[in-house]
Amino acid sequence: MPRSVSAGDQQIRQIYQTLSRAWGPQHWWPAQSRFEVIVGAFLTQNTSWSNVELAMRQLRTAKVLTVSGIREIELAELEKLIRSSGYFRQKAQRLKSFVRFLDQNYGGSLTRMFSQPTSELRDQLLSMNGIGPETADSILLYAGQHPVFVIDAYTRRVAARHEIAAETASYDELRAVFERSLNRISVATSRGTFLPEGASHPPSRMSLAKRCPTAQVYNDMHGFLVGIGKNYCRKTKPDCEHCPLAILLPEQRIPT
Repeated sequence: MPRSVSAGDQQIRQIYQTLSRAWGPQHWWPAQSRFEVIVGAFLTQNTSWSNVELAMRQLRTAKVLTVSGIREIELAELEKLIRSSGYFRQKAQRLKSFVRFLDQNYGGSLTRMFSQPTSELRDQLLSMNGIGPETADSILLYAGQHPVFVIDAYTRRVAARHEIAAETASYDELRAVFERSLNRISVATSRGTFLPEGASHPPSRMSLAKRCPTAQVYNDMHGFLVGIGKNYCRKTKPDCEHCPLAILLPEQRIPT
């Protein structure tokens, strides 16, 4: 059974503070522009980040990793460039659809789009074909610097194993738990000596973008949970013994 609300809040804050001291800022999202983040959010659906990086390099080399580039490129050529990301026909259509949405509603301006209230813009994004909650929130947080926490498979796994929330919790229920727990917590500033593969990226233009403290906390916490999920809290054969969060596991889950 998940712990009480207060216990769950404390656990989430302890996870953030523990990994903040160990790893420091995570520099998510690794991108040079807001539109690059948006494209990455579409391409990362149902595939690994390494496959996305290859597709992004192809788009960058072709000089179409911009709003105008996606607007003007032929659909067949776009499909070819992003083939490595999988489901490339669907994703190419979705990128084209997003640019049409941006043109029709905001005159092609990301600045105008991201100036909208968070809840209104989130509803607009969710109304589009191919944009679910995780993609919408990734766009809002990492491209738009809106204070919205992103829930992914790693977050769900850690939350369930630490008994923060039930595995059956909905996306929005789990998002609300993390947002409530992380409000008004201090931003990560320390830099640990051990950065596990997949948990951190070199600073990029977007990772260094100006954002409110809450958005920065959400940004880093998501990076922390990705690092834990990839390196320790794996779906199979979890390495609890060496995990920095082992001390925070519920008693019955502590490895012997």
